[in-house]
Amino acid sequence: MTAVSRENEATSAVFTIERLRDPAAVRPLLDSDAAYSAYAIAQLDPRLFFANEWLLSRGDGGRQALLVHSRSGLGNALFATGDPEALDVALSLHPGTRFSFGSLRLEHRAVAEKYFVMTRPQLMTRMRTSHDTFRSVEGPAIRLTADELGNVNRLYSIEGGPAAYRESHLTEGVYYGVFVGGSLVSVAGTHVVSEAERTAVVGNVFTHPRYRGRGLATFATSAVTAELLSYCDLVVLTVEVRNDPAVAIYSKLGYEAVCNLHETPLIRKEPFGAVSFARRAAAGWRGRHEHREVVFR
Repeated sequence: MTAVSRENEATSAVFTIERLRDPAAVRPLLDSDAAYSAYAIAQLDPRLFFANEWLLSRGDGGRQALLVHSRSGLGNALFATGDPEALDVALSLHPGTRFSFGSLRLEHRAVAEKYFVMTRPQLMTRMRTSHDTFRSVEGPAIRLTADELGNVNRLYSIEGGPAAYRESHLTEGVYYGVFVGGSLVSVAGTHVVSEAERTAVVGNVFTHPRYRGRGLATFATSAVTAELLSYCDLVVLTVEVRNDPAVAIYSKLGYEAVCNLHETPLIRKEPFGAVSFARRAAAGWRGRHEHREVVFR
């Protein structure tokens, strides 16, 4: 546990940072905002929980924030929820890896920009569907297996650098694709799936530029969503607010906008983490008798 004190001549604020090691302690912090927190909820899965760092920052007046650093097959990710000042305290000690993918509330942006370069600052919308709202659109999408890995990487690399999807992404996630003339031209998949938590995050929706406007992404996303809803109660995705065609597709399938957020690649501003390392070392020394880190600033 970390205790952090912010002091100046006029005010004093004390925060504690605790490493949570029990999913039961984390769950109440996420369930009240489930659609926004879906990725973190999926990380409560016993297969995934201990691959993550769960940090609860708490201060006076009930202010608190949860900071999660996760490491999955799709790379490093950062999730935050709660009070911005409490989050600031947590990030000052534990900013995470040099490169990660962040999920942040709008009110967290100023804090995040102290520690990271946000490379995609566009406003995003979290959308959610359910058994009651989902409307399937039948089409020629087929379930993708590890045998299609080469086709998947070739399609995802059409508009950028080489893709690096692995067989585990297809076997552990849910991916559907549409083929035209033997070539994979549209795909939809998942960022995370947890049957144990009955939660999934849909993503990686992409169509070859020459085949856009034909509804192929709708077929693929519909197929992914239909399978997920057979064993998940919470199914969400994220789309840029101004991407009207994509929003229309997801709305057609029964996804409903829930909240706005920032989802962006993050580059930490401290290249080697020297400052945060020094803070943690000092905090550990001060709190050695209580087995927790104590920081005054």
